[in-house]
Amino acid sequence: MIQDIEPYIYHNEYRKREAKEGDTLLCYDGRKILMKAENGTISFPTFGEVALYEEDLTEKAIYLFSIDSSEEQRKFYLVPGFHPQMEGYSWEDINQMRTALPCELAFAGVTGWQLDRFYKTRKFCSCCGSPMKHSEKERMLFCEACQHTEYPKISPAVIVAVRNGNKLLLTKYAGREYTRYALVAGFNEIGETIEDTVRREVMEEVGLRVKNLIYYKSQPWSLSDTILFGFYCDVDGDDTICLDKEELSVGEWVEREEIPEYPVGSAEISLTGEMMMQFKRGMDPKN
Repeated sequence: MIQDIEPYIYHNEYRKREAKEGDTLLCYDGRKILMKAENGTISFPTFGEVALYEEDLTEKAIYLFSIDSSEEQRKFYLVPGFHPQMEGYSWEDINQMRTALPCELAFAGVTGWQLDRFYKTRKFCSCCGSPMKHSEKERMLFCEACQHTEYPKISPAVIVAVRNGNKLLLTKYAGREYTRYALVAGFNEIGETIEDTVRREVMEEVGLRVKNLIYYKSQPWSLSDTILFGFYCDVDGDDTICLDKEELSVGEWVEREEIPEYPVGSAEISLTGEMMMQFKRGMDPKN
């Protein structure tokens, strides 16, 4: 999946570090990211390159994370609101990170975008309106006036593969550009366990009861500030689908052999795609 960048290692521990000439600067403008694409691979500008266009950025730079290999350690930084026009680089839609190579840079690009949105939307205290300050000890913003604190937004949600013997429940979203088959999904609510979120979302979206919940794996999905929890489960009793047409345009049982293949590379990116292909190939976890 998009976070699987082995043999590289992602380090998200916050450190107060001054950017160096060879460090990477991630730049965002809305849903666009500044990047270069050459010979099928992407790259991002370094501070050395940016210095030709803008001086004294290091004091404004916020350290994000590092990605290590056995040969190097790459540090990534952000300067919120900085939108340079650089020769050889172009502003591209963030969705390109879904399939861009190398995978460790694609992951860095989309994760940095999540943090960019956090910093841009937390400039002022939501309690008293005072300017927020950056903590030097952790990835946190705080208000000196009222002591309110803010951490990066991470919303828990579930992806649910509902089985009915040799069939899998496939859905399509209503009113979205995304038209490929998906699975039942939804956000966790206040005071609710993740397991109860599975049961509630399936009931709300397709009117089915489920049993035999099996946790599969999780995925950070920076495109929606989400941590996804994947579950397989079985329909419990009546398998008649009652569709919530405000959420879904399609909900149907599809035989294992008839589940459409994801485009090459796409299934490996998302938890939804991986879970669907695991079922199609008979590799889904059993009770």
